[in-house]
Amino acid sequence: MIDRYARPAMKVVWSEDNKNDKWLQVELAVCEAWTEEGVIPQDDMTKLRKARYDPVRMKEVFERTRHDMTAFLQAVTAGLGQEGRWLHMGLTSHDVQDTAQSLQLVQSSDILLEDIDRLMLAIKRRALEHKTTPMMGRTHGVHAEPTTFGLKLALWWDEMGRNRHRLEEARKTIAMGKISG
Repeated sequence: MIDRYARPAMKVVWSEDNKNDKWLQVELAVCEAWTEEGVIPQDDMTKLRKARYDPVRMKEVFERTRHDMTAFLQAVTAGLGQEGRWLHMGLTSHDVQDTAQSLQLVQSSDILLEDIDRLMLAIKRRALEHKTTPMMGRTHGVHAEPTTFGLKLALWWDEMGRNRHRLEEARKTIAMGKISG
């Protein structure tokens, strides 16, 4: 992401901190499932819910190991006791990374959907404002029958509704994670 072109909300979604937060969210969700299955004791899960990672420790471990997931897990378990042994149980790095990235894509989609809603509202307002504003129609790159600017905007509004629907459908698809170990 090129910083000067990125919007603040998207910068947050795709920041290193948010990525790590999502990794931890996935790890803890899997631990919750193991707890429901009776594998992880409730007392350990209560402690695991308080888990945090230390970015400084993570960087130190990464410099030594050159492995981002190892660095992340060591940065999380450094603040835990024996309950830390349950983290990453049955998981691959890709299980965590891919599922966390899906969560980031969902966050991004939500931002875009809000933006589309604002854009559609602005287009609708302008379409109504210009429903009788004449303009030259176009066909094959030349002038055609006159139309109204409001109609052109109404057509754009309708097209944005289809675009919004496609994004909603894509969001549903990317909202799925994979935990297969």
